[in-house]
Amino acid sequence: MDFRHEWKYEINRGDFYLLRQRLNCLLQPDPHTGADGSYFISSLYFDNEADKALHEKLDGVDPREKYRLRYYNQDTELIFLERKRKVYGLCQKSQTLISRQDVRQLLQGQLTILQQPADPLRLQLYQAMISQGLRPKTIVTYRRYPYIYGPGNVRVTLDQDIRTGVRSLDYLNPQALTIPAGDPIMLLEVKWDQFLPDFIRDLLRVPDRRSAAFSKYAVSRIFG
Repeated sequence: MDFRHEWKYEINRGDFYLLRQRLNCLLQPDPHTGADGSYFISSLYFDNEADKALHEKLDGVDPREKYRLRYYNQDTELIFLERKRKVYGLCQKSQTLISRQDVRQLLQGQLTILQQPADPLRLQLYQAMISQGLRPKTIVTYRRYPYIYGPGNVRVTLDQDIRTGVRSLDYLNPQALTIPAGDPIMLLEVKWDQFLPDFIRDLLRVPDRRSAAFSKYAVSRIFG
């Protein structure tokens, strides 16, 4: 996976509905969305006792990386292990499938299950868990409205209802208790490869909004 550009903007409810109206007219919804153009995301982030991943994000450390598990629409039969890297301001995401049984064992502290099969990403997480003390830390859930545009491999997403698992690690239970991650936050994210078409830049312009660092994991840790 190549490195990609990424912008993030905190937006309000009025911005959200305005942007959805514009995006529905000009971009295609992600083909994996439901009838309302959205899907529900459940993630479990890893960190260590010193909160390495959290502090690196808050301090703007570059390069940095973080690991997480993710499934969609409460379907725990299809779970991804993902690593996100930030290098010189550019982002890279790697992912691989991991079985529900392996996730259950991982949550029980059986780290060696990551050694088989010999998948590079599983082994990278295993090494990070051994060397850095990473462990499952926080559940984060939210609803996403994603849009795509082929030229430039552009992906635009609108996220709302960001919630945290309140220190719960009951990740394989889609009904696990979560609470809002602080004040209601909506987020616009834009990702692209080599170029971002001018018309997309124009349609995403919202008065008084500027690109800024934002982390759902960090917000969930602060308010969870």
